[in-house]
Amino acid sequence: MSQPPPNPYGQPGGQPQGPPPGQQPGYGYPQQQPGPAGPQYGYPGAAPPPPQMGFDPNAPHGYDPYGRPYSPKSKIVAGVLQLFIGTLGIGRFYTGHIGMAIGMLLTCGGLGIWALIDGIMLLVKDDATDSEGRILRS
Repeated sequence: MSQPPPNPYGQPGGQPQGPPPGQQPGYGYPQQQPGPAGPQYGYPGAAPPPPQMGFDPNAPHGYDPYGRPYSPKSKIVAGVLQLFIGTLGIGRFYTGHIGMAIGMLLTCGGLGIWALIDGIMLLVKDDATDSEGRILRS
């Protein structure tokens, strides 16, 4: 006669005594191994959380509530410059968007319409950025 298969639970009614030989713990689900700095949280490529204390040389003007660094430029200054002398692209020169500023300079700000809309957008948007991708300060 053949022998019954081994009981993975040890004694009848008992609990498992570990995984069968050659299998990882977790009973079919792969175990996550922490990275070199411990477990990683958030989305891949997401900005790191802001530091709790001290000065961060990557963001000398601090972080916004979403963890994005602030620019030394002001969105109010950029918007007002764009509204009043936007046909010359001054607001975009201020934020460092040189290509867009030259386009506005050559087209007179889209005959003023592009400059007006862009100035309003700079003042209203919460995620207007400078040429380095940092959020303009309020």
